[in-house]
Amino acid sequence: MRYVLRKLGFYAVALWAALTLNFLIPRMLPGNPVDILLAKLQQRGGTVTDDTRKAYALLLGGDDDTPLIQQYWQYLVRLVHGDLGVSVTYYPARVSDVIATSLPWTIALVGISTILAASIGVALGMIAGWRPGTWLDSLVPATTLLAAVPYFWLALILVYLLSRVLGWLPGQGGYDVVLDPGWSWEFISSAIYYGILPALTIVIASLGGWLLGMRNMMVSTLSEDYILTARAKGLRERRIQLHYAARNAVLPSIAGFAISLGFVVSGSVVTEQVFSYPGIGSRLLQAVTNNDYALMQGVFLVITLAVLGANLAVDLLYGLIDPRTRAKG
Repeated sequence: MRYVLRKLGFYAVALWAALTLNFLIPRMLPGNPVDILLAKLQQRGGTVTDDTRKAYALLLGGDDDTPLIQQYWQYLVRLVHGDLGVSVTYYPARVSDVIATSLPWTIALVGISTILAASIGVALGMIAGWRPGTWLDSLVPATTLLAAVPYFWLALILVYLLSRVLGWLPGQGGYDVVLDPGWSWEFISSAIYYGILPALTIVIASLGGWLLGMRNMMVSTLSEDYILTARAKGLRERRIQLHYAARNAVLPSIAGFAISLGFVVSGSVVTEQVFSYPGIGSRLLQAVTNNDYALMQGVFLVITLAVLGANLAVDLLYGLIDPRTRAKG
């Protein structure tokens, strides 16, 4: 219990620090979101007065002459009430609505791809490490090379080959634009079809790291005394492989998997730009381009909660899987 409380206290402090940085960093960027919004108003023929500027500043949440500490307090109060403000980029839409419409796309694409890559890589690494020197071991250099290739370059190659040359898969978009988004099978099947190519790119790019890490841990585990003891007892090889070797070798992969899930949101920026995918990564890039403080803060908040939640989950899971963690704590 003390271990859990200590972890919860640590992550509570980390969350407060992240929220403070989330407030300060966008305000340190050059430019002003009020000026951007007023420029759009003038382009549409609207008249800009001092009262107009003040009204827009108040609408965007404290981007006025109030002291920074007061803006910070207002920011925390609005956060507690679930008010993330109004987006400049998608005005007059609220930030919570923009995130709610784009986040499921990112979670579905990058989340499922990360789970597939981790599962396949860990399984192959376990087999390759259990019997080093076999044909499966020869896959390690190839997959490691693919992991070292710049992601956007690999994505462009796959788009050219599978979309432009062979015409098997669409190269851009998240679904067929003639369809209305909804829970119909026609729309869901279209979204799956359009997501195959970006998902395949993510799996190929990240498979090598999982395979290599698990393979090396398995090889290291095989030299441990408890493996020799298990074989001396006459246990079946399958049982030794799964319950003794793999169970201990997979611990670093579990930590890496939780961290990868935490970075699902932030790691989608390049993917969504290459494939014009309608996820939260593209929204973040547009927010940075337009100095959209509210949207940037909302996306960063989601990323912060995802990363901290994933790390907290893996810390608690480590305590269950490896009792030595609780003892050292």
